[in-house]
Amino acid sequence: MTDSPRAPETRDYRDTLFLPKTDFPMRAGLPKAEPEWLKQWQAMNLYAALRKRSKGRPQYCLHDGPPYANGHIHMGTALNKIHKDMVNRSHQMAGYDANYVPGWDCHGLPIEWKVEEEFRSKGRSKDDVPASEFRARCREYAQEWLDVQREEFKRLGVVGDWDNPYVTMKPESEADICAELLKIAGTGQLYRGSKPIMWSPVEQTALAEAEVEYHDKKGTQIYVRFPVRGFKYTSQTGTRPALDLASASIAIWTTTPWTIPANRAVSYSDTISYDLYEITELGDPGFPLGQAVGDRLIVADKLWDDLAKASHITSSKRLRAVEADELSAIILSHPLAGTVDSFDYPIPLLPGDHVTDDAGTGFVHTAPSHGEDDFNVWMSNTDKIEALGADSTVPMTLDDAGCYTSVVGPRFEGLDVIRTSGKKRGQDGKANAEVIKALVEAGNLLARAPITVRDAHSWRSKAPVLRRATPQWFISMSKGNLRETALAEIDKTTFYPERGRNRLRTMVEDRPDWLVSRQRAWGVPITILVDADGNLHTDRDDADAINARILAAVRKQGVDGWFDTPAENFMGGEAGWTKVTDILDVWFDSGCTHAFCLKQRDDLPDRADLYLEGSDQHRGWFQSSLLESCAVYGEAPYKAVMTDGFVVDEKGLKMSKSLGNTVSPQDIAKQFGVDILRLWVASSDVHNDLKIGKDIIQTNVDAYRKLRNTLRYLVGALDGYDAADAVSYDDMPALERWVLHQLHAITGKHKDWVANHEHRRIYSELFNFCTNDLSAFYFDIRKDALYCDPLDSTRRRACRTVMAAIFERLTTWLAPILAFTMEEVWQTRHDSSVHLEDFRNAPERWENAALAHHMDQVRSFRDSVNEAIEPLRRDKVIKSSLEARVIAPTGDLVATLDALGVSRNDVYADPTDPSDVLADYLIVSEADLAGDSVVVEDLKDSAATKCARSWKYFRGEGEITPRDAAAVAALDTQ
Repeated sequence: MTDSPRAPETRDYRDTLFLPKTDFPMRAGLPKAEPEWLKQWQAMNLYAALRKRSKGRPQYCLHDGPPYANGHIHMGTALNKIHKDMVNRSHQMAGYDANYVPGWDCHGLPIEWKVEEEFRSKGRSKDDVPASEFRARCREYAQEWLDVQREEFKRLGVVGDWDNPYVTMKPESEADICAELLKIAGTGQLYRGSKPIMWSPVEQTALAEAEVEYHDKKGTQIYVRFPVRGFKYTSQTGTRPALDLASASIAIWTTTPWTIPANRAVSYSDTISYDLYEITELGDPGFPLGQAVGDRLIVADKLWDDLAKASHITSSKRLRAVEADELSAIILSHPLAGTVDSFDYPIPLLPGDHVTDDAGTGFVHTAPSHGEDDFNVWMSNTDKIEALGADSTVPMTLDDAGCYTSVVGPRFEGLDVIRTSGKKRGQDGKANAEVIKALVEAGNLLARAPITVRDAHSWRSKAPVLRRATPQWFISMSKGNLRETALAEIDKTTFYPERGRNRLRTMVEDRPDWLVSRQRAWGVPITILVDADGNLHTDRDDADAINARILAAVRKQGVDGWFDTPAENFMGGEAGWTKVTDILDVWFDSGCTHAFCLKQRDDLPDRADLYLEGSDQHRGWFQSSLLESCAVYGEAPYKAVMTDGFVVDEKGLKMSKSLGNTVSPQDIAKQFGVDILRLWVASSDVHNDLKIGKDIIQTNVDAYRKLRNTLRYLVGALDGYDAADAVSYDDMPALERWVLHQLHAITGKHKDWVANHEHRRIYSELFNFCTNDLSAFYFDIRKDALYCDPLDSTRRRACRTVMAAIFERLTTWLAPILAFTMEEVWQTRHDSSVHLEDFRNAPERWENAALAHHMDQVRSFRDSVNEAIEPLRRDKVIKSSLEARVIAPTGDLVATLDALGVSRNDVYADPTDPSDVLADYLIVSEADLAGDSVVVEDLKDSAATKCARSWKYFRGEGEITPRDAAAVAALDTQ
């Protein structure tokens, strides 16, 4: 039947129909409605109400990874916060105390830069501003953006302790961060050393791997020869011919010409086959190069052709193989020796495991101050180096600005490697060109050519970074077995998705010691005091007392308590100690959040059940938290780790303002509403890159509309319903018991999906349930009973009983996803908040697999009937399926209908209390099981009469069916 039939007969039966009634609007108006719900939640203090309701429950803790307090939130942060809120709300409604404490990361260079710009705009350089004033403005700036972001997160519907978040710049947090560092220092895991680290000349600070990103960079590749200077000793064995190295050189290849002045050795591999070649013919490159006919070069045999082609060597002859023991005896001259006095020192050949013959020459130019492998090779061969009379000290060839120091001599001193200011910031400075020029003058440049390489850039300034040896503070990965402990904890951790385990494990296995020092102003200081011999105060017997004075000062004044207090005060009046002025890596700050949030709050557990951030945090927060916690407490701070993918546009491209493909969460909230954004999160594969754009948003709008219409129908159909109208399970028709079976099945799956954070499966299951099981099947069949059965009929009351069960489950199941809409729906029938409810259980008796099997057969049969009716509808032979009579083969349907208690007779045995007949399931007026195939007949020209109330065709007296007559009579009596 249709929703509002009109009868042309003497009585207008429209007023006798029990149509759904509701004020719940079809159009959501989310952009205006959602802020009103936020006001209601604030007025009722929903967060406090949840905590009160949860008292005594088992705790579930999703620990918030702190966003950076700088700028508006973007789609990636919106995705992450919404996803967290779904996890928290789901566990809260599953019976836990899911207390969510948001946090912010407030220290670091981006804020420092912005504040520097502010002062510059007022004519004051950073050096002109007192440090305490500068830090105070950084604190104010961070607080301003923290407040902005807090409101933006609230607008997303995220429930949490917004009035008491954890903040890294609170004095008590800063003190706790210092305390964690001092604990590590007390175990001997903290040390000061000089080794190559990532250095940003633009920002003039050290960077960790987590603070760099890799981009293509145009550069120059060069082949350079290192002339043989002599032998350390004579190495002649057996019948091997003497190695004649007259006019011989070893060739290297590099893409960083500026590192040549820092060269101290050449590395080779014991596993590579090397040969001595003599040049017999040269082409004309059109510009001067150092090689000449008769020159001899030692190169990896596999790579000679590459070198010959690049160096315009058109003909050569192979003289003999050069063995590893012979290489180890060779001493080289620096390629700049002779033209620049500063480079007249011996260059040894050193074996290195990092040397390959995949590219280059099979030899690696080794500058220990600019490469980790170079440094390791150099430091493992100091005895050999010093035996040559050479200085084994790693030279400091670059200053903080990335310019050559006096170590490389007057010709290069002061030249910049990259430009640190102006429009050409990040491009090559003067160093590369001058080094190449000097190599040409020395006659040792074999070849040069442009090249594009993928190299490290600062993710803040976007400028290239350099590898530079400087004195820094490190946390050892080996002392205290930190690496082994971390790897063991990774094995104990659950990962969503599982591939995250290998990613994090590989990073921890391969990472160097943790560089924790930065040379900036805005951050938590490294609260270590050092004496003239380099001893740390944490090694003293009275370290605890010193630490207590340090922490008291920081807790009282914040970081200024360290910087503004004389060292003697901390040392109990003892002189001769110096405070470290470096600040901590901000990843150390955030890595300590478990210590100063989870372990400090009585309403949170010491360890988190889950950390949930973007997949880039395997090298960031997941790892820094793991290492800090393992270094101090010997365990991971989390039991599980889950990752979100990155947000891209509909074409899968990274969002950027230059491409004009950015999508703002604020704009979506204003145009469509946050629940559309939340639906997008729930419907997406969050562990991979998530696409978003106009078409994808519209798809979610359409899906939302279908869900809303389903819920609106439920609300309207339940108008006036209360528990007194309920029908017991045993008295329900099979169709209602089948719906309860479906609810039971979903309940079991939903419980598992909540535990494993599978919100996409939850959404998909509920959406399909609403559209396929309810709207297209159950509601479609039961419209007639709801609208036309006598008010007190068992079938109608059973339908509304089941609808009430559906309502309570759908609204609670969907509440973590559509937080605003489900509150609106719930409050059409309740005075409380849906978010204070728990998920409903399903009685075991609702499970009925046999009934479900029979109903599947009926649905399949119904589909075949609809396929037969559709051509008649399409050809306009009939307008409504109620105009049809269906004749169908018996098959197994008789037994199925009998099992379901569905009559094959079209006439209700008791019109005052009708029970299901086959025609009801098919939504036709008559159905007969006979014949060999499905046949559809048009009833309009038959002896049947169209009911003026239900529009069913029937055979008998009067203008309405006996069932409709009974309903009208009962209504008239009332």
